[in-house]
Amino acid sequence: MKKVLLIEDDISIAELQRDYLEINDFRVDIQHTGDAGLQLALKGNHDLIILDIMLPGLNGFEICKQIRAVKNIPILLVSAKKEDIDKIRGLGLGADDYITKPFSPSELVARVKAHIARYERLAGNQTNSNTIFVHGITIDKSARKVNLNGVEVPFTTKEFDLIVFFVMHPNQVLSKEQLYEKIWGLESFADVSTVTVHIRKLREKIERDPARPKFLETVWGAGYRFNV
Repeated sequence: MKKVLLIEDDISIAELQRDYLEINDFRVDIQHTGDAGLQLALKGNHDLIILDIMLPGLNGFEICKQIRAVKNIPILLVSAKKEDIDKIRGLGLGADDYITKPFSPSELVARVKAHIARYERLAGNQTNSNTIFVHGITIDKSARKVNLNGVEVPFTTKEFDLIVFFVMHPNQVLSKEQLYEKIWGLESFADVSTVTVHIRKLREKIERDPARPKFLETVWGAGYRFNV
């Protein structure tokens, strides 16, 4: 059963949405404030998040930004406003879709189903494919080889693991601590500063101008993002 997190401060609307989703075999968790919603979004294992923009505490834009920094699951923004600027801002922060109140519950269910199916299809393609193509870079996961514009470039074990992790999490801000834990592991004798060294080496190999990286971007105070 797929799990949906519904962050909505209007209790009657939230309960109506939950009822329709549960009729369609979804399991639904509800939070009515921005702060509680963000906490559950970050620690839960939901398949999709329905996120109202106007919330007590943190607003939907800030929640969307923080979720997208660490998770790649579908986010559906909900607003009572019809202004395009809200839609543009929300999608720019990483939301997958935008729906304006009032809307029919059946439309909401249809969008939820469509986005979960799309996400699973894309995730499955990424997971099952042994070859990844991005920015002129070809990564052969089975052979552990990297070609740049048709020319093989030597990568150390950790450099290879690091670039694969980045391309499997495109457009997400990943902190040094996250990268260290995933690539080196908590049992490593290295320390988090090794991430900075390896990022520099990656840029020297894949960027045209490593001093002004286009693909592997530093997000000051937060970490790094691989832009696609």
